[in-house]
Formats: sequence, C-alpha cells, structure tokens
Amino acid sequence: MLGGMQKVHEEVLKKNRLPLAKQLELTELLEFLVAEDIITYVMREAIEAKKGSFQQNIELLTLLPKRGPRAFEAFCNALHETKQEHLETLLQVAIDNQVEKGTRRSSDCTTCPRLSVQETQPSAKKMCWRAPSIERSLDDGDGPQGTFLKPCSLDFYHTHRHSAYRMLSRPRGYALVISNVVFSGIGDLELRSGGNVDQAALDRLFSAMDFNVKLLENKTAEEMKFELQSFARLRDHQRSDASIVALLSHGVEGAVYGSDGSLLQLNEVFRLFDNANCPVLQNKPKMFFFQACRGDVTDPGVDQQDGKERSDSPGCEETDAGKEESVRVRLPTRSDMICGYACLKGTAALRNTKRGSWYIEALTSVFAEEARHMHVADMLVKVNGMIKEREGYAPGTEFHRCKEMSEYSSTLCKDLYLFPALPANPEVEP
Repeated sequence: MLGGMQKVHEEVLKKNRLPLAKQLELTELLEFLVAEDIITYVMREAIEAKKGSFQQNIELLTLLPKRGPRAFEAFCNALHETKQEHLETLLQVAIDNQVEKGTRRSSDCTTCPRLSVQETQPSAKKMCWRAPSIERSLDDGDGPQGTFLKPCSLDFYHTHRHSAYRMLSRPRGYALVISNVVFSGIGDLELRSGGNVDQAALDRLFSAMDFNVKLLENKTAEEMKFELQSFARLRDHQRSDASIVALLSHGVEGAVYGSDGSLLQLNEVFRLFDNANCPVLQNKPKMFFFQACRGDVTDPGVDQQDGKERSDSPGCEETDAGKEESVRVRLPTRSDMICGYACLKGTAALRNTKRGSWYIEALTSVFAEEARHMHVADMLVKVNGMIKEREGYAPGTEFHRCKEMSEYSSTLCKDLYLFPALPANPEVEP
C-alpha cells in the first residue's frame, strides 16, 4: 500500500492545480514517472485515454497525491528532467509560501520542493537545491533563435536624419526594464513562466542598440515607483538622445502589478517622464513598452469572410500647442512619447512558457531586423501585423486558436529612427 504524500505537498499541488493543468507537457514526463515507479503502465494508459491535454493533466494531478510519499519529489525531478523548470520553480515558490505561514522555517536555507518538509535539529547542516535563476534562458532549442541587430548604413542616415530625432549620443540613451515573474501574497497571480526569456531578449536588444540597460526583477509596486522616479531623475539623460522604459508583469487596464500584488498606475509612470517632471528629457523621444494583460478576456478570434480584408488604424492625435511671443517655447505637458501595448484594452496578453510572450518575441525580432531602415512607429505597425497572424495552440482547451492584438499610441513629433550601429563621426558626409 503506497499511501498518500505529505499534507503540505498535497496542498501545494491542489493550490497550483490550474496552472499545472494548463501548462504540463506529459509525453516525456509520464515516461519518467513510470520509470520511477510512481505511476504504472495501466495508469499511464488511463491518463493518455483522456480527451485533450488539459484533461490528461488533470488525471495525473488527481493520481499523484495517492502515489506515496516519494511522488512529489519524483514529480519535481521529472519536471526538471523534461525541461519544465518554470513549473518546478512554481512549486518551489508555493512551498516557500507554506513555510512562511509556519509549516517550516529554517534560518540558514531556502526550502524547495525536492526536500521533504519535516522538522530537523536546529544545529543540523542542511543541503538545499535552489531553482534555476530566473535570469536563465529557457530556450534550449525550443525558444526563439537569436536575432542580431542589423546596422544602419551611412547613406540611410544622411538621407533621413533631417526629419528625425537626433540619435547620435554614446550611449544612445538609458533603458529601464522591470520584469516581475514571481509573485507573493496574492493567490490570483501565478508565476509568469517564460518571463525570463522576455527580459533577456530586451536586455540583448537594447544593449545592441547602444542603450545602457538597467534590469530589475520582482519588484513591489512601491519599489517599481521608486526605481522609475530614480530613473527619471538621472542626470545622464541630459547627455543622451532617448530613453526606454519596459514593464513586464501581470496587469489590468491602466495598471501593472508589483510582485506583492499591488498595482502601479500607468498614468503615474507617464507623469514621471512628462515635460513638467522630467525636464532633462524634454523634446527627446521616450519609448514605453508594456507586456501585461489589460483585462481578463481572451480573444477567441473570428473566421475571415471571403473578400478583401480591410483594417483602419487611427493615427496619432495631433496637438496644436502654438507659440507665444516670449523668449521660451511653450510645450504641452506630455509629448514626444511612444507607447507599445501587448494587447488591446480589456483583453489578456498571451505568453509561451518556453519562448516568452508573443509581443516581446515579435518586438525584438522586428527591431533587430528593421531598425536599420524603419522608424519606430512603422516597426510597431509591423509588430501588430505579426501578432495578428499568430494564434494559440492548446488542443482540448478554451485557448486553442485564441488570438491577441497589440497596439501603440504616440505623441512623437518627428520620425524616430534608432540608427543602430552607426560608425564613428557619422555627421561627416560620405
């Protein structure tokens, strides 16, 4: 008689049943569990007989608590061996939360799902496994191929520089990327599996474009606000030609979540960088990218009817600031900004647990290829086109063939070319 697993492990599986059921990849994992005598061949056949991957995953998660005290540890090992470390990390975080609630707390180690939760002598030395850092890329052959930033030619620069924002400083500017992957204290916010792929991709892209990048992970809403305030006040902006802010997290319309489950309002983010509060960036382009949901509605998509496809997209709203008869030019409070959103108002953003989010994958791909001869607004139109063509693949679930649509807004007043990888002294005519 095998008996059941420890209560704390059973509770962790129960609380994380839905994300596990949505994301588990069973083919190799079941082989591993059979080899470890956690499930039998008959059980594997019963699991595989269920219709759709979601129901198969539910069947496995129902069986595991009944398969003895070794089942949880073996399950975590199987996740690790089948390159599903994001789910292994999810379980570790859940165990850590249980510890914080009093299940077990040790002052000299990090609790993890591969360890049995049991009382030990305070003086005993503990050997603990730690989950892979969330900075580690999960592509391992499954993720996006590395894209290399293509350089702008001198001819293109001299042809287009007169109608564009100045983009010659070294560095071009400063970029702040805040990526929240692990959340605590709020049961509704699950691990953002694949978020580490996004942050690494943006770090590579912005660095290649000659921006100094500051990458921060898992910040509370208050910490995010503090970091954004500090970034907006950087004196070095005075000597640079542009800035970038990227926030990657869960979100709702008009706000993103901190790692503590509190919300940071996007209007507050924009306010920090407007012409009144950030004078060092006046008349300089400020780019914002938000990878976050703006609602909880998943777009199921619709079938295209016969006939010519047509899509009308509104342009940037024009602002007539005017000038006064005085020494100083008057500026609107907010200008020279362009903002890219992963999805439309009220809808959910989509993310692949191995390749990262749809939006960041498209964004980095387009910018790497097209920044040499295309301005940012046109590149974001191309990103929209890529997102429009993509659809979800999750047979047996409500998310199969689901859609997403990105968008951008702009108060730019000139063409924003990034002029990547220009040689020294490009102002000298060829």
